[in-house]
Amino acid sequence: MEAIGRTIKNLRKQKGLSQSELASQLGMSRSTISGIENNTVPEIGIRKVEAILNMLGYTLTAVAQRRRPTLDQLKEANFHEQ
Repeated sequence: MEAIGRTIKNLRKQKGLSQSELASQLGMSRSTISGIENNTVPEIGIRKVEAILNMLGYTLTAVAQRRRPTLDQLKEANFHEQ
């Protein structure tokens, strides 16, 4: 959630919006926006995150996680010799 909060903060600032302005447009409190941006909200619903991102002109997407290579794969690729 920390990365989402940072992203929301950066996008909000790029749009030139204060936390209060964004919160007002979304029908949320400024403290909710602040808590999301600063990762101090214990839980936040996916719908809130989606609404915030949509208001900022972005969408929420899921992407496959990158898996780290195994030790055997690194050995096969001679990782340390590159």
